[in-house]
Amino acid sequence: MGGWRRVVRVLLAGHFLEARWHVAISVGGSNRGTIADVNVVPLIDVLLVLLVIFMIIPHSQFGLKAEIPQAAAPLPPERAPEVIVVQLLADGSLRINQEPISWESLESRLEEIYKMRANRAVFIRGDAAVEFSQVARVIDVMRSAGLGPVGLMTPGLEQESLN
Repeated sequence: MGGWRRVVRVLLAGHFLEARWHVAISVGGSNRGTIADVNVVPLIDVLLVLLVIFMIIPHSQFGLKAEIPQAAAPLPPERAPEVIVVQLLADGSLRINQEPISWESLESRLEEIYKMRANRAVFIRGDAAVEFSQVARVIDVMRSAGLGPVGLMTPGLEQESLN
């Protein structure tokens, strides 16, 4: 006894075709029992047909248009002077690296200059006729702006650094 066969009529392009359908079940002898084998050939045929269908379908599918951000042109870095010198003139006026500044705006300008700097060192240059109380006032403003260490520049030190 080797299983059973079934004849199936298939309508294909207007013509009936007869095809045999083999079921893969066989019943064994007295000591073998029932053996069931899965026939994977029809599954592979279906898989290949689906593969061909998806290969034939045109790949003209479009998604949403996305605008990719473009890198901005790099700006040349603005070179800030490495050393910031607050100059105290004999008439009581102030300059930061030769830029005139008032006493009221000194602290805010120093904070603005040093907000992006890691090196918080600052120097004071005073004219010979300046009283030390004015220099101490500038040092207090620098300390309240969070700057330090504070260096004092004298004409003798400047001459030594130039030589």
